[in-house]
Amino acid sequence: MFAKKSLGQNFLMHKQTAERIVDSANISKDDTVLEIGPGTGMLTTALLAHSGKVIAIEADRGLAEALREKFSKEIANGKLILIDGDALEFDTSSISSKYIVVANIPYYITGALIRKFLETAHKPSSMTLLVQKEVAERIVHSPKESVLSVSVKIYGTPHKVFAVPRGSFKPAPNVDSAVLYITDIRNPFKTKKEATHFFTVLHAGFAHKRKKLAKNIQILGDYDIQKIFKSLNIDIDTRAEKIDSKKWLELATSIHD
Repeated sequence: MFAKKSLGQNFLMHKQTAERIVDSANISKDDTVLEIGPGTGMLTTALLAHSGKVIAIEADRGLAEALREKFSKEIANGKLILIDGDALEFDTSSISSKYIVVANIPYYITGALIRKFLETAHKPSSMTLLVQKEVAERIVHSPKESVLSVSVKIYGTPHKVFAVPRGSFKPAPNVDSAVLYITDIRNPFKTKKEATHFFTVLHAGFAHKRKKLAKNIQILGDYDIQKIFKSLNIDIDTRAEKIDSKKWLELATSIHD
């Protein structure tokens, strides 16, 4: 089966790596696992061996047909549910139980997929994702925050578990990968309106990277930014990348008030 560049496919080829990913996800026989982009089924095989049920979403129809043949027994007994479609359009409310996400996701939709499952009403208990190594490092412990890193830390606690060399995939990508494990997933917002307001403030803060945070935030309205920053102990000359997730929550609340 040939990988499709348009879908960002890089198939995981090492069984040992698949097993390590499953171990990192702390899966039990009681768990329902949502897998995004099962590809050739390497990770799916390990997930089926350790979980109660796997729901796999595959956008490539050709791969989906091959997976139906490969896992015909598991599909017949209800152990595996294979869905043809786009994970970004998947309705999480269709899963009646608690679930966890485990996936080797295409690099180009990493941010969109992470935000989708953290922001959805029916959130996973945890997410274990094989992503670009640099992205994992920026999310977990970069000295400079980003919209994605703050978004992840608002909803959960990210951990970089282990690196995966590019040679573990076919075709091999141009960069190394890493397993990103997001735990303690929660909803810090009381209402949808509150969440929308927070992300409006966050995106405004990062709108122009060369500008200072105060200048970016000022476009939101006629606020006394100096007074707000002083009350929150934020340097008036700081930039968005220097503000952590907790301080972003405080800032959004102050601007809302």
